[in-house]
Amino acid sequence: MPLGTLDRTAPPLFNQGPSALSKLVFFSALALFLMVADARFHIVQPLRAAIGAVLYPVQWLALKPVQAMVGGGRYLEDLQTAQSGESDARKALAVQSERASQSDTLLQENSRLRSLLELRASTPTPSRAAEVLYDAADPYTRKVVIDQGMTHGIAAGSPVIDEHGVLGQVTQVQPFTSEITLVIDRDLAIPVQNTRTGARSVAFGDANAHGGGLELRFMAANSDLQEGDLLSTSGVDGVYPAGLPVAKIDRIERRADSAFARIHCLPLAHVSSARYVLVLAPTGANTPPKPAPSAAPAAAAAAKKKADKAAEKAAEKKPTAKPKPKERQP
Repeated sequence: MPLGTLDRTAPPLFNQGPSALSKLVFFSALALFLMVADARFHIVQPLRAAIGAVLYPVQWLALKPVQAMVGGGRYLEDLQTAQSGESDARKALAVQSERASQSDTLLQENSRLRSLLELRASTPTPSRAAEVLYDAADPYTRKVVIDQGMTHGIAAGSPVIDEHGVLGQVTQVQPFTSEITLVIDRDLAIPVQNTRTGARSVAFGDANAHGGGLELRFMAANSDLQEGDLLSTSGVDGVYPAGLPVAKIDRIERRADSAFARIHCLPLAHVSSARYVLVLAPTGANTPPKPAPSAAPAAAAAAKKKADKAAEKAAEKKPTAKPKPKERQP
């Protein structure tokens, strides 16, 4: 049989249809069309939702081993953390019990001293607990948002603390939320007092110091300051109650070419990880009103004014003496 008469075409079993290049062009055009149509008209959204609903059980089953491993590791980590936290809590409880045993004696001595010096009794500051929801969206400020607002009695200017110290101040109040400016914000300043020396100063927020701190400005280079000194609120501004811990001095830079020292402080409050806070009422809201001036000084001033006017009128009505004529000399 001559070779030229053989049928060289593929049998129907191996017939592949269109060429590979044609398939590539067709499916590329289809993919491009679907992407453009989905981006502009969202025609693939129902299909995507249906596929997601169908594949959800498969995803759920596939994630179970991973979740089990993560959950087991988290359980062991939480157990270790709980044990260490219990040990720290027992130590803190022992210290607090020693302090509590002396609190009654100190309160009695304080009341005796106040009565002896005839000082006004300190008024307890009203407070309200709140939870931090999220950080503010502005990346150039250090602010957080809490879940208490105007309907809960929160007022602008109220100081905010956590379990370690002063956290910040309420600067904006919404009906259901409030915005707190943290102590490390560059626009916030707090009058503070050195608990060791009693010297007063003002702490300004300094977001660049160690990733978030405070700075004491305009302090003389020869000031009696040491690293580790505790700074608390002085209470002279009428906003923060006196005695609240604010920060500790971390670094002091004294330079020969400057009359002032650069003093960096670290806040005691958890400014970056606070979850539950306490909003206090400003101390100015608890200050007793200024007594009205008595009527006696005003009446005396009015009587003196009338007497002066009467004296002026009498002086005007009094006749003036005529000068005597000069005698002629012979």
